Amino acid sequence: MTLNLDSLLQCAVDAARAAGGHALGNFHRRREITERFAHDVKLVLDTECQGVAEAVIRSAFPGHGIIGEESRDGSKTRMPGLSFEPNGTAIETKSPAQVEWIIDPIDGTVNFMHGHACWCSSVAVAVDSRIVAGAVYAPALDDCYSAKSGAQSLLNGKPISVSNVSSLTEAMVFTGADRNIAPSCPPLAFFQVISEAAAKTRIMGSAALDLCRVASGTGEAYFEAGIYVWDIAAAGLINQQAGGTCELLREIPPNRLCFLASNGLVHAELGALVAQCLQSHGLS
Repeated sequence: MTLNLDSLLQCAVDAARAAGGHALGNFHRRREITERFAHDVKLVLDTECQGVAEAVIRSAFPGHGIIGEESRDGSKTRMPGLSFEPNGTAIETKSPAQVEWIIDPIDGTVNFMHGHACWCSSVAVAVDSRIVAGAVYAPALDDCYSAKSGAQSLLNGKPISVSNVSSLTEAMVFTGADRNIAPSCPPLAFFQVISEAAAKTRIMGSAALDLCRVASGTGEAYFEAGIYVWDIAAAGLINQQAGGTCELLREIPPNRLCFLASNGLVHAELGALVAQCLQSHGLS
């Protein structure tokens, strides 16, 4: 069968906007919690927003697979490769089962719950394990980032590109502070290493938006250990199609990732620091 990239991208945008719109429209319910963890929460709206996104996708493409944060499919331990089809508007696939949609209904859940604007809905689509289209919608900012393989990334319909900063000493780097990577790796281990080398280091609380900031040139790099495929699938494509570089450094079983993305110019320098830190904490 033949799939049109423009149709896939439009569905990703529609699904992300629908999920994000549902969250924003129910902002007064943001503290309805179903599960509370040491440093995270699961909200009623997480599940509802994933259902909204899934409904959009199934209406347009019934039979496609779906990987979502709230579905917690334990069999999905590997990230579809951040590689792309050749330039063009159509791709060939043997069956709908080879197409998988990857959803993070609310990325930055804790920010959302506390009323901060740094959260988003993310939807990507992979064909034969290649991510080919994706969208990230930040409702509180009314920003919609999107990309498809073979084309420039867009922010609200306008092309975006990574920055030309070439030195880590002049770079802004986004990261996280996952506390459950491994017993040998203390919280903020990577933050300390990166902050000593970079001009500024920020923990904003939304991996997808961090990557989109790199794609739009308002930051130079993003690294995090312990994230999931739905955190970065759409935004990784957006960064790469904006001229950036994405690298899956390693997997943390069963289904977590060490992921580095940049404008390409600071990638080697930051990658070397991160690799050394991974090795020192037994994660290489």
